Amino acid sequence: MAEETRVILHGSRLSPYVKRVEMALKIKGIPYEFVQEDLKNMSPLLLKYNPVHKKIPVLVHNGKPLAESLVILEYIDETWKTSPQLLPEDPYRRARVRFWASFLHQQLFEALVLVIRTNGEAQQKAIKQLYNQLKLFEDGMKDLFPDGIPLSVDNKINVGLLDVLMFSVFDSYEAHEQVLGIKVIDPEKTPVIFSWIKAINELPVVKELHIPHEKVVASVKLFRKLAMNSSSDT
Repeated sequence: MAEETRVILHGSRLSPYVKRVEMALKIKGIPYEFVQEDLKNMSPLLLKYNPVHKKIPVLVHNGKPLAESLVILEYIDETWKTSPQLLPEDPYRRARVRFWASFLHQQLFEALVLVIRTNGEAQQKAIKQLYNQLKLFEDGMKDLFPDGIPLSVDNKINVGLLDVLMFSVFDSYEAHEQVLGIKVIDPEKTPVIFSWIKAINELPVVKELHIPHEKVVASVKLFRKLAMNSSSDT
């Protein structure tokens, strides 16, 4: 691959933000190199590419770096017009998908992270907030996809932006449930979300990106431990 056309992704495969970018690259058939970053000791190259946030992921294309996962996803979709397209062509529908993508990326994911980071009364409040956000998202998806969420059309994968984000946020929900001792995704309360996640996990590209359950559990436990220690120091 010529240097000027190389696609390089800097990240960690345990990061949900990185996982979504990898999924987008794979479903579009874009060859890329993966550079594993040490989150405790970021490489000088990554710090050079993302001096503002100093975080992963960073995508480098034609020697030019891009940061922020949602920005990267839209860049991928606009640069490589190959099917599937992550965003709809219709401007109104595209705007609605962007709205729910922002909701999923921010409110819903942050609600889940808050549950992991808290204990006691604060955690109970965070769990209630998570369930409220999940219900809002469930109702929004019923309205956006009244005929059901299409993951394939004519036996071809038809993955969109929301599918990619759902994968990155909830691919490991069973590990979260094991560590937290709560039901994160309830098939009775949010059947659309439950069925959607199950269908996404059956996609060949998702199976390629699957991380062993035990490894994810260990990662969630470590994140929770560090969060607990940090909160006790303040």
